[in-house]
Amino acid sequence: MTKNRWFAVVILMLVCAVAMTSCRDRKGGRRGSDNIGGEIGSEGGSLPTRLEGDLNILTSVKYDAVMFDYDSAQIRESERTKLEAVADYLKKNSDVGVIIEGNCDERGSSEYNLALGERRALAARAYLIGLGIDGANLQTKSYGEEKPFDPGHDESAWSVNRRDEFVFFKR
Repeated sequence: MTKNRWFAVVILMLVCAVAMTSCRDRKGGRRGSDNIGGEIGSEGGSLPTRLEGDLNILTSVKYDAVMFDYDSAQIRESERTKLEAVADYLKKNSDVGVIIEGNCDERGSSEYNLALGERRALAARAYLIGLGIDGANLQTKSYGEEKPFDPGHDESAWSVNRRDEFVFFKR
């Protein structure tokens, strides 16, 4: 094989490899769907037990996750009491802030699910601000599909993975 022909074969192989990887999302599924993940708990104490970055995380403070419908960032009426409980805790503990973590199920591309997780976290943030919580005490983070609560691949797993979770920290 001549040098020019060998070079052409290598280039063709690289083009084919790039084309094959860009046709599907990283899980081989369809794009534009939904994702989920996290630990669901209830209210506890308030002692900081570890540092995450510059934050004193209050691992003993837990509230139930806010659940979402498929491909939605709208707060369901049935989930509003969970946010009201978080707001009450924050009002009673002015030295505490919260990170709202948006999560999704596995049925979309990573990019789509990160955006949907962010919209979910921002929806909870907006609701808490509407309840009188200072926005400066609220942070948001999207995990998309990266932190599933249930690693299964069916509706029962997906439904618990579509959620917002709350991580409290001492300010």
